[in-house]
Amino acid sequence: MVLYKLEDFEPSYQESFDGHDIKGLGVYTQGTDEKVGTVSDVLVDEEGHFRYLVVDLGFWIFGKKVLLPIGRARIDYNIDRVYTIGLTREQAEDLPEFDERQTLDYDYEERVRGVYRQPTDYNLPVEAATPLDPLAGLDPLGTPVAPLGTTPTYARDSYTYENEPALYGLNEQDHQTLRLYEERLIASKRRQKTGEVTIGKRVETDTARVAVPVERERVVIERVTPADAGTAVSGREADFREGEVARIEIHEETPEIRKEAFLREEVRVRKVVDQDTVETQETVRREELDVNSGNLPVEER
Repeated sequence: MVLYKLEDFEPSYQESFDGHDIKGLGVYTQGTDEKVGTVSDVLVDEEGHFRYLVVDLGFWIFGKKVLLPIGRARIDYNIDRVYTIGLTREQAEDLPEFDERQTLDYDYEERVRGVYRQPTDYNLPVEAATPLDPLAGLDPLGTPVAPLGTTPTYARDSYTYENEPALYGLNEQDHQTLRLYEERLIASKRRQKTGEVTIGKRVETDTARVAVPVERERVVIERVTPADAGTAVSGREADFREGEVARIEIHEETPEIRKEAFLREEVRVRKVVDQDTVETQETVRREELDVNSGNLPVEER
């Protein structure tokens, strides 16, 4: 059976006790109110059940720490005290010293239990009592019980803390608790797909117009009257020739159109997250305490 320190098992254990911290509470003997020491730690089992209070016996035995089974303690948060049930100074002296570096095995716990055990604690059914003991009896259901006034024996492999409620059970008279529950809304988020955006390209055609200045050549024939018109010329000068031709080349410009591709723009696709607050409501239940005391005085704290 593995034991853990309360804080190692549940770091936020104080929330379960309404902010109270059992560590540091004074330990007193029940009835005499003699201070024994203080609680230095709590040991719990694998399921988180309290099994031992680690008590520093500074007021009885300086520098000695011992284990106090939870069934031998009564915790009173109203006055911040822990009362030991039946613990004597002689028992405290006989208890093995608790050392955090020491392994808490079955043998060590048996040494602790052996000091606290009282024969009168075992007049109830005990699971591991020696059933073949001729002095052992049976309860009305046929379960073997340890003989009154004797201490039962236990098997190492089958021992459980439930075998000894006198040591590990919570005394109903001293530990009555009525738990009131309430429901609370726990907000969480679930990521879900709401849609999909597809981004692609398509080719569109359009008619583009461009103005191109061009040049065209044309022939202009001008007839003019020379200044010496009407003047007689000699026969040599008057050279009449038939079929004489003047040739002039005519040119014109025509537009030539070609296409080139240019980068027009870039399109960048990315996602952004918008923050928003969504309010929702639900019906929750809560338990309230109804006290029916008749005419008896009842104080609520």
